[in-house]
Amino acid sequence: MRRAFFVVHSLSQAKAAVAAAAERNLAVTLLSAPGAAAYAGAGWFAALIRRARESRPSVDVAGILDCGPRADLVQAAFREKLTQVVFTGDARQVRPLRDIARQWQAEILRRRPKACDLRHAADPLAVCKAWLDKSADLKKRRPSAIQRPAARSKKRTDR
Repeated sequence: MRRAFFVVHSLSQAKAAVAAAAERNLAVTLLSAPGAAAYAGAGWFAALIRRARESRPSVDVAGILDCGPRADLVQAAFREKLTQVVFTGDARQVRPLRDIARQWQAEILRRRPKACDLRHAADPLAVCKAWLDKSADLKKRRPSAIQRPAARSKKRTDR
């Protein structure tokens, strides 16, 4: 099943993203704002994901909390039963954190996935629908490597 990714900042935005995905029979991943674990908290984001799931039980809803460079917030997210986090901190901390993640059956991402940010959306549902339509159109129009000839470099004639 294809998956749509949205950056959400509130419960209303999360519900709009889930509703738009439900209309197109897509799974959806709700991504927090960059560094949101530090100011909103893992508990708030876990509750937001639970409520979004309850709004449309038939939709596969996942959540990714951005913990920024803080390893302690990664562990807090795991305690809240979040299974995916973004960690941008020191690379030396990644191996021990991945060991902890394995114990929680969770995953640590080093980069944020590409997503539609709903931060300034006056009508989040309309923005979600438009973004999903646009991304579907791009996938339909993109030719495969077989259909498009590779760019060729000019032959050097001075030899």
